[in-house]
Amino acid sequence: MENTISNVSVSSEEHGFINRNALKYIVIVAMLIDHIGELFESSIDPNIYHIMRFIGRLTGPTMAFFLAEGAKYTRDIAKYQKRLAIFAAISWLPFIFANPGPQKLIESPVYFLQQSVIYTLFLGITAIRIWDSPNYEKDAKIIFIFLLCLASVIGDWPIMDVLAPLFMYIYRDDKKKRYIAVTLAYLPMMLMVLIMDGWHQAGVLMVPLIIIFCYNGKGGKKNAFNKWFFYIFYPAHLLILGIIKWVVLA
Repeated sequence: MENTISNVSVSSEEHGFINRNALKYIVIVAMLIDHIGELFESSIDPNIYHIMRFIGRLTGPTMAFFLAEGAKYTRDIAKYQKRLAIFAAISWLPFIFANPGPQKLIESPVYFLQQSVIYTLFLGITAIRIWDSPNYEKDAKIIFIFLLCLASVIGDWPIMDVLAPLFMYIYRDDKKKRYIAVTLAYLPMMLMVLIMDGWHQAGVLMVPLIIIFCYNGKGGKKNAFNKWFFYIFYPAHLLILGIIKWVVLA
């Protein structure tokens, strides 16, 4: 079984047809579909709504995968962490403006504590840096990472997008352990949400299939557009959708 999994993984990296850039834009489209469904649920047929949210479930895990890949290949992980911190701060207001929206923010200031997935990914890269640091004993690292998981509960994709990129990074050279660990990171939360919130949450299961069988392990063309588009798109699309929902259609 181990040899079979290894051969599938090696084969996919050699013969897959999707590079990181293409996968990134697939995630962007899926995210847009998901957020349109989330924000305009009352205007959408229930069946279409669930399909839109199903598609959107691939975003969090795939972003966790990108984070681990970025940590693996970056020449300056501290700069990478700083970039995520900056864009988490930039994305905060558009995120809470789009959802929960102005009315709930006025009614209960506690909603101001909510954070986007970029915040959770920032905690994820912080966990990776702590794990790699020679300055802490293993027990101390585990405690710090546990605290990061607690801090993530106010973010989107809490706990999962702290642990999943960490496991992907730790087991980056062992594909079998990597997929097992990531499955364990997502499974408890996803089962709970699946029971409470519907079958569309099962879309997260698409991610390992896409990565194993479609991803070719290549980065794609390097240019400023491919590097920065997601960071600009994320807060911008939330702001635009928020304006449509709370200003144009209010």
